[in-house]
Amino acid sequence: MTRFDPRGRVNRALLVGVSTYDFTDPPHGVPGDLPAVEHNLDRLRDVLARGGVFGEDEITVEPSPSLDDFDRALRTAAEEAQGLLLLYFAGHGAIPSAGDELFLQMRNASVIAGGHAVFPGAEMFTTVLTWLASSHAERIVVILDCCFAGNAAWIWEHFRDKRRVLLLMSVQANHRTDAGDGGTPTPFTAELLHLLDVPGESGFREVSDALRKRMAEGRHETLRGEAWTPQSRAEHDEDVLLSARGVRGERSLRLTGPRLGAVPPPVRRPRATPVTEPVVSPGRPGGGRRPADGPQQTQQTQQAPPPTHGTQQPQQSQRKSRQLPGQPQPKPSQPQPKPGQQPRPRSGRPRQPAQLDQPQKPQRPPRKLRSPRRSVAWITVLLSLTATGFGAYGLTTLVGGSSPCAPPLELRVLTDPDLKATVGAAADAYLTSAANTTGEGCRRSGITVYSAGSADAVTALRSETGAWHEPRDEDLNPQRDIGPQPDVWIPASRADVPRVTGGQDTDALARLEPDDRALAYSPIVLAVPTSLAAASLDERVGGPLTGMVDALRERHDHLEVRRPDPEFTDAALLATIGLYGTGADPGRVEQRLAPPGPPAPTAADLLCALPDDDAVDKRTAALVPEFLLKSGVGCDRTTRSPRTAQYPGDVPGLEPVFVRVRWEGADRDRAARDEAADGFRAWLAGEGGRAAFGAAGFRAATADRALLEADEAAAGVLPAPSLLIESAGRDAMETALRRYRDARGPGRVLFLLDSSGSMAGLWRGPSGGPGLLKQSLGGLGGRDEYGVWAVADGRGRAYETLLSFGPHSRRSAEAAIDAGARVRDAEADPYAALVAALDDMAERGAADDRPQLIVHITDDEDVGRLTGARLEDLLSRARLADVPITTVSLANGGCAAGRPDALISTASGGRCLDADDEPGSGLSAEVARTGTGE
Repeated sequence: MTRFDPRGRVNRALLVGVSTYDFTDPPHGVPGDLPAVEHNLDRLRDVLARGGVFGEDEITVEPSPSLDDFDRALRTAAEEAQGLLLLYFAGHGAIPSAGDELFLQMRNASVIAGGHAVFPGAEMFTTVLTWLASSHAERIVVILDCCFAGNAAWIWEHFRDKRRVLLLMSVQANHRTDAGDGGTPTPFTAELLHLLDVPGESGFREVSDALRKRMAEGRHETLRGEAWTPQSRAEHDEDVLLSARGVRGERSLRLTGPRLGAVPPPVRRPRATPVTEPVVSPGRPGGGRRPADGPQQTQQTQQAPPPTHGTQQPQQSQRKSRQLPGQPQPKPSQPQPKPGQQPRPRSGRPRQPAQLDQPQKPQRPPRKLRSPRRSVAWITVLLSLTATGFGAYGLTTLVGGSSPCAPPLELRVLTDPDLKATVGAAADAYLTSAANTTGEGCRRSGITVYSAGSADAVTALRSETGAWHEPRDEDLNPQRDIGPQPDVWIPASRADVPRVTGGQDTDALARLEPDDRALAYSPIVLAVPTSLAAASLDERVGGPLTGMVDALRERHDHLEVRRPDPEFTDAALLATIGLYGTGADPGRVEQRLAPPGPPAPTAADLLCALPDDDAVDKRTAALVPEFLLKSGVGCDRTTRSPRTAQYPGDVPGLEPVFVRVRWEGADRDRAARDEAADGFRAWLAGEGGRAAFGAAGFRAATADRALLEADEAAAGVLPAPSLLIESAGRDAMETALRRYRDARGPGRVLFLLDSSGSMAGLWRGPSGGPGLLKQSLGGLGGRDEYGVWAVADGRGRAYETLLSFGPHSRRSAEAAIDAGARVRDAEADPYAALVAALDDMAERGAADDRPQLIVHITDDEDVGRLTGARLEDLLSRARLADVPITTVSLANGGCAAGRPDALISTASGGRCLDADDEPGSGLSAEVARTGTGE
């Protein structure tokens, strides 16, 4: 892990504390003023100013801002920050009933219970993250001291551009806290101030860990009476220096960049704009530098230092050459997300695209740089004062002089997100190897490793190469959404190449030249908590994936199975081939896989997220590449359930392959680029690549596919299982992706609302029948289709249509329910209504794989009409229909074992909820699995 050191960069800290509120009286006021927060701001400003990271002019304090003032200050800080951007918020926090969003309440906040805009005067944390992600800052730290702060964790985990963002939350999700007596800072911030004000260096991770320890030692409790436990989220290889109080020379180094010995962060590269001033370019691996001769071409890109590697978002290019610390960078010219917009779902805002040998459009000249001679002279003086003991040679090596090394050509390597860490580590090793070093000790090439969603990469290479070469509009811009045009593509499956070439445009500007052999191999395994795993070898190896999952569920009632996003990684798409199997209904499969909400983007993200909830970790099997059981769990949780690999026989494995990508018109440095690509190809295919893939946990790509490092195999992995030899097919992957998109696309839900006379006492209020139904509509979006039947046996029919089937806005649907829902003077016939519902949904879903759901809300007063032959017939229909039925029983014990509600839900693959199961949240979750959401 490398700690990002922001000293010497343009940093910004925005401290927001809302101690005074305009509206505190019932019924729409917030709980009250928070005088302790005023102390938070004063103390934190002073501590940060002494910390050696932020200058006093880099700290902005916003006491009790309105929502408009907060948005303005946030936008300004995001625009100005280039190194570290820190946002601190203290005040009231609020969450909706679903708990899926956190609102930061500003001075003019109010609460309107049940309204569509639940918290006027408050900012959604999702919007805050979107604003922060638009910044050019290298790292972003968010600190929240408010009630329900831990609810931000879910939002961060599902945010596409989270790699740069480190999040510290004062308390766990769904908990409120005491703000203290008003005469001192709030309890959480008081501990934070203590930790940031100690001498020496303090990073985000050590501060987070120490906060949890100090809060536990202080026996702090939330208002529930439970232990008060601060939370944190960050990618597993990320850390940021927050304070360096008393460290010698901390502020003087702002003139020259990071202090000696610190690892500087990646540096942004200009967007296809030639550098018009001389730059200091990399030379000898030992650090020799000299000014480049004249303007640099776009392929001779400014270099950044060796990065860390891990599960990161695609826009973080990993540059392996070095650059003079602190050199100003031109700002990117590509359009950024508009205020309040989410980044596009492909891969977020990328690093800087670089086109190959193309004419450049006129650009505004970059800001004039200080004269290189004056800069070098000034840096030499400073280094002379601070680098005692380096000697004359050491100073010459650091600041330039007589190095014979020319700037190395840079290769751009695009890879699958699950392979990012492995390919990055291999590139690190190659760059300093003899194969990449000339006789004069210079590097032959630099390498940028970046990743993008696998489906997006295939689509862009197949049909968007023209837009990749020259983006023409904001909606279609692979340079922004994926990254620069690659010289090399390393997909995780060999089938990705025919997926591209089989449907490539005739006028495509990119041509693929794949190797014949894969670089390595890793099977897709069902990683099961060891306490739940199959005991015999026959059960662990070779069976169909669906059979393995069914066997686990038969043994363990609460078992969950999770898989990452099949649109983002090949491994998840390969697992999906096995999950859908022969004749399986994708909609049913997806409903049984998920918790509601987006899946984890990568397998490493999934394995790192599971331990957040110990109970979930212990009952969840994960579909992941086998190699991650060795190398992919380096996240911030040290306690996790040990896992045992089960090897399905119908899931193809990962086979990363080296693909040379040639771009039309990119001929100016073709020979040199071919030489660099061939050198990296030969090294990856030889012992160097074998060692890198072996260290990550991969197997050989041929013969019996033995582990490349058998002596260091991960626990729970079989050294020589009978592995699937066949490769994935193009058609199988394309079909699985299409069916997945259908199954995750717009859904269909039919609500059956018991409207018989016995419901009169269970009708009004949020926990009544119509209230529960309306609460669940938040899981349905404008493209979903749904309808509502009022179930009461009258006029010869078992139901009346309350809301016709089709797409609806939530407001219009609620209005129709409010206007038409009433208790009838009649009994209900649940058998007839459910049979009609199953027939209706079967007809609607005959031509596609869209997810479907039937919801039956009842008081079970008429359950006596579900017995004998009628019940058996209904159960038989439910098993065959492939439409899950979720029953919400408003009677105590309605879902007890053997009761009709429980039998019907089990037979259909649905869920039964009664008064003991928090039916409101449970029903909302089931509907959200089916719909696309608001």
